[in-house]
Amino acid sequence: MKKGILLLFAAVVTMACSQKVSKEDAKKLNGYWEIEKVIMADGSEKEYKINTTYDFFEIGSNYKGFRKKVSPQLDGKFLTDDTSEAVEIIEKNGKIYLDYKTEYAKWEEELKSISENQMTIVNPQKIEYQYKKATPINLLDGKEAK
Repeated sequence: MKKGILLLFAAVVTMACSQKVSKEDAKKLNGYWEIEKVIMADGSEKEYKINTTYDFFEIGSNYKGFRKKVSPQLDGKFLTDDTSEAVEIIEKNGKIYLDYKTEYAKWEEELKSISENQMTIVNPQKIEYQYKKATPINLLDGKEAK
């Protein structure tokens, strides 16, 4: 009996952890994200304690938007430039992808998982990027920026 309950519990945990990402989930992309860890295709890892740039996503109700690199400043604001990448959320073969386009290139990355505070993206070279949601912090007066 105990083995049966243990197996049932393990199955429920496995199913809960492997829920598929939906297009609707992808709207959680909106906002600032910073890389926490990168796992290379060979399994080696690199952790990021401090980031000089964040990724800012803005996705509309039509699943289209952009990604822009931004640099956090000491006063809680972000320094940006005019460079951005058009991005569209697409579903293909039961998976969700970020379809990027610039004037010079086009590529896709799989949105492997996403929650309000964390996400994982895998590029075509099988490099996994683990992000956490970023919030601007004003280091000049110690208060969170608005």
